[in-house]
Amino acid sequence: MNQIHRVAIVGGNHGNELTGVYLIKKFQQYPHLIHRSSFETLSLLGNPKAIAARTRYIDTDLNRCFNESQLSDVKTSSYEELRAREIQKILQPQNQQSVDVIMDLHTTTANMGLCIILGNWHPLLLKLAADLSAVNPLIKVYIHEQPKGSGFLRSLCNLGFSIEIGAVPQGVLNAELFQQTEKLIYSILDYLENYNQGRNLQENHTLTVYKLIGFVDYPRNEVGEIQAMIHPQLHLKDYQPLHPGDPIFLNFTGEEIFYQGNSTVYPIFINEAAYYEKGIAMHISQKELIQIC
Repeated sequence: MNQIHRVAIVGGNHGNELTGVYLIKKFQQYPHLIHRSSFETLSLLGNPKAIAARTRYIDTDLNRCFNESQLSDVKTSSYEELRAREIQKILQPQNQQSVDVIMDLHTTTANMGLCIILGNWHPLLLKLAADLSAVNPLIKVYIHEQPKGSGFLRSLCNLGFSIEIGAVPQGVLNAELFQQTEKLIYSILDYLENYNQGRNLQENHTLTVYKLIGFVDYPRNEVGEIQAMIHPQLHLKDYQPLHPGDPIFLNFTGEEIFYQGNSTVYPIFINEAAYYEKGIAMHISQKELIQIC
């Protein structure tokens, strides 16, 4: 692959995820922290109005507005759709160098720790993830495949990915996770700098990934109201095996509801607060050990 020329770090796509918001504000105040000699680094606040309002979004989820149809629709009227077009023009200006890498910062109320979400299997992303997880075994790698321009900000370029940190309540800063996220960003920038300068010495040739295979919604009644909660035995157990017959939900009368799948899976984004409206109680993944060339 050609050298990396421009890297974008974006925080606050969701206005109530404060870790990314305040890291971007820090980087904008102290740009030398993210400066690297071989590429330009941009820092950008994604959703200023939602940040000011301390809410996830104003009209619609900004991190679903980066698909080709919405970006090309000049009749869009929602604030987030208009903001997505503004961000695209910043990251992919006409007749200028587009960003090569997008690093999208998020927090989650789920117990996901330090997680890197990849939208594709690009070899450089896998090598980056393998290097980072070798240095810090607490880092998890989640493969949530999306084609380019599928709606997520990270899908605007082949080397787009998200950093997802949790568990953090919405609208709250956690100092320890803030510092861990900041350290991870610097490690990524250093890796890209070494890549450009031909100094990458890959030491880790295997990588454990969690690959998305589906979603599970809460039990609901005919008008869409949830009828059960995440089972206490599953709560905060992201990346832990869920076996057929294990309890997955508990209804309001105390009756257990069991997982009906045919094989062991690994739930992620368990009980994410922002996903109640999306009809998602958790993501379901397969755990795989892959070889890195």
